[in-house]
Amino acid sequence: MKRVYDSVLDAIGNTPMVKLNKLVGPADATIYVKLEFMNPGGAVKDRMAVHIVNKAEKDGRLKPGGTIVENTSGNTGFGLAMVAAVRGYKSIFTMPDKMSSEKINRLKGMGAQVVVTPTNVPAEDPRSYYETAKRIVKETPNSFYPNQYHTPDNIEAHYLSTGPEIWDQLDGKMDYFVAGLGTGGTMSGAGKYFKEKNPKVQNVGVDPIGSIYTGYFKTGKVGDSHVYKVEGIGEDMVCGAMDFKVVDQVRQVDDRQSFVMARRLAREEGIFAGGSSGAAVHVAVELAKELGKGKTIVVVLPDSGNSYVTKYFSDEWMRDMGFLEEKGPGTIADILGKKPQTLVTAKKGEQIGQVIETMKRHGISQMPVLKDDGSALGMIHEYDLLNGLVSGAVKKADAIDALVAPLDGVVTKEMTIPQLRQVFAQDNVAVVRDGQKIVAVVTKLDLIEFLAG
Repeated sequence: MKRVYDSVLDAIGNTPMVKLNKLVGPADATIYVKLEFMNPGGAVKDRMAVHIVNKAEKDGRLKPGGTIVENTSGNTGFGLAMVAAVRGYKSIFTMPDKMSSEKINRLKGMGAQVVVTPTNVPAEDPRSYYETAKRIVKETPNSFYPNQYHTPDNIEAHYLSTGPEIWDQLDGKMDYFVAGLGTGGTMSGAGKYFKEKNPKVQNVGVDPIGSIYTGYFKTGKVGDSHVYKVEGIGEDMVCGAMDFKVVDQVRQVDDRQSFVMARRLAREEGIFAGGSSGAAVHVAVELAKELGKGKTIVVVLPDSGNSYVTKYFSDEWMRDMGFLEEKGPGTIADILGKKPQTLVTAKKGEQIGQVIETMKRHGISQMPVLKDDGSALGMIHEYDLLNGLVSGAVKKADAIDALVAPLDGVVTKEMTIPQLRQVFAQDNVAVVRDGQKIVAVVTKLDLIEFLAG
């Protein structure tokens, strides 16, 4: 029987558990990964977002017509923006400037206001994303501050959902739980649940070099922090949602280890996950080799790689950052070889109504427009068609000629993947030309699928 939901929020949770097959050997412990990026908002933070809002509504801290204000590295913000959209709230989020443009634009796409703040400032600095959020709360009437970094509701969300789900999926047969340490909610909540079920389960936190958690776990003192590239884990302060009493080990990873493992997850296991997932899997693979056959390790993968395509899934970015030296992943010809295309085009003079039907039939939002001799005239975009019809400037029976846009983003089959990424920074698609003929249109999704495969 098909399962249907009253809203997208009801689809949160019950994410798959998948065994890794290539990153570990026959003599290693078994690793299962929990695909939290399959939540509707694309991250483990969906669980916390809906739980915190539900509690705030119940006790009156969040009232109708209110505004949700939060400091976020992106995923909590998106989860909260999703809840806000469904429940009718406004949302404002503060984010450090090291976060990917994809994360910022996703939030804006959900109707949220985003305030970008400096990364390399102390948490208590008025310019930090923590303090900026607090200031906005004070200035905004009828606002609610979830305070994910310090609220016990963060821990409770994972104690009530993430932990029990994992335990049930494996029938309690697990020895180690590995999770990145950010706000601390996932480890603290799920880790507490596992300890109550079986005190022998070992909870291993993953901390990026540059964060204060490893030193604090070992010494009880807050040391100096410095900037690192991996997003979503590590902190420059001790969060109230981080309960070290349930943590048995904290292991450090560096940026390169995190990003290389995220790329390996995609290319060897077909799992397109984020950098914090790569960090956690790197630690899990080390553990698997140390423990040997017969033990079971569970790893939470917090988000997908979709927010990082222009970062560590780009060889050029990896080389620029000093994380990669080997040859790049290929050319546009390689992408087309993996995904042969039938080019869909429009003709000069074709009626707008016909073009719209073609777009609908093929599920596309733009097409090259060709002259009678087959050479390219330009591109027709769904957006321009819509604007023309809404404004009344054109009708469905009119020719598309007046709406044809210049042919931007033209590339050749020989262009490399890093170069293609630069094209996507300026254009939504790349138009592939062979001589004077247009032979294909490559989209960002095509690139994502190629990198993931």
